[in-house]
Amino acid sequence: MRGTPYPTLGELLRRARATVAARPGALRLRAVGTSRAGRPLWLLSAGHGPRHILTVAGAHANEPVGGVTSLSLAERFAREPALLRESGCTWNFLLCLDPDGASLAGRWLTGRPGEGLPGEGLPGEGRAATEASPTLRGYYRRFYRPAFAAQPEFPPVTSDPRPVMPETEALVRLIDELRPVVQFSLHGVEVGGSFLQLTRAVPGAAAAYRRIAADLGIPLEHRPFDGMGWLAESPGVLVLPDSGPTEERDPSGFISQATWLYAMRHGTVSAVVEAPFWSVAGVSDPRPVAEPRREVAEASEILLGRAKQLEAVVGELGPRVPETPEEVAHFTAARELMDIGPGVVDTWNSAELATTVGNAVSLGVAARRIPLRAAAMMRQALGGAPALDTLVEAWARELASTFDARWVPVTDQTELQIRTMLALARALV
Repeated sequence: MRGTPYPTLGELLRRARATVAARPGALRLRAVGTSRAGRPLWLLSAGHGPRHILTVAGAHANEPVGGVTSLSLAERFAREPALLRESGCTWNFLLCLDPDGASLAGRWLTGRPGEGLPGEGLPGEGRAATEASPTLRGYYRRFYRPAFAAQPEFPPVTSDPRPVMPETEALVRLIDELRPVVQFSLHGVEVGGSFLQLTRAVPGAAAAYRRIAADLGIPLEHRPFDGMGWLAESPGVLVLPDSGPTEERDPSGFISQATWLYAMRHGTVSAVVEAPFWSVAGVSDPRPVAEPRREVAEASEILLGRAKQLEAVVGELGPRVPETPEEVAHFTAARELMDIGPGVVDTWNSAELATTVGNAVSLGVAARRIPLRAAAMMRQALGGAPALDTLVEAWARELASTFDARWVPVTDQTELQIRTMLALARALV
């Protein structure tokens, strides 16, 4: 099973329906809302306990691991009902919060030979790669992640005139209906290490999480900078402080209240579990850096320099207007990433970053990932222009080789999330 590819959105739903049909008394499947394009949002539930646990998958379109994790754990509950009964809870799995985005992002799973799919391993993408191991080149050639304001896990604050997306409304209704003891939000990191964010400290959680990651050989981000206003309880574990942020501000300037913060009104503990697709051992290095400011300056130079390079390539292509809704979606998201560089650099300079080798490595990955995402989506928005194709391939190869990025088998990614959820559920329930 090692190296098993992710299922597409359609395959995930078919597998869920088949599992429910095979065990109708153990599992239930219902639609709890619809997407902007009218796609159903499916909730898979296991057990009949009076209290609830909620798992949200597919909040980000380019992160398919959560859906696989959810279905795998639900199937385990069906096979081992005692595992669920001991918690006294009903466990609910929202299989994909953003099916519209996933329908675009999932195209890299069904690409043609030569696009970095099984058997297309590249130097530096992991010496342990198997025949079924995807590559960064294949991943980015069909990459899609919506613009910040189009990500349903992050609704705009009430003062923002933009309407709340129907996917967000469906999730909020579900949170209010279930009032879960714990809410898990399952995410994936393209390149790097794993980390855990908790809205409240959970005794024993950090130690358990470190053991799980070590057992699976998955590195932990020594000090993730995704939640820079959060407390670093231990390597790879961030906890929201009592006076912590109630809003999220993206580099684009978009301000939102994350739905995993919204659930706190019900006494819910939310846990964001990140699993890497390609791991980088260096992100866990705790050694101090001699000159943190120099590390930040070098990462900033890479980010801004590549954004400028991408801008020049797009300018040389001449005026092109995306025509289809898909091209517009890719163009909007790419354009946003091309413009956020200065804001990201300001944030990096205002925080104490790159104080360890691991954090400096994470910063170097982010400096390359942002323009690579932008180039990948601009390539698709403008009809696969050869100049952009060349840029995406060169940057994907450089990212893989610079950090010796190694594919993490999907079974290990899901096992990390499953074990983490079970450990936290035992501690909280």
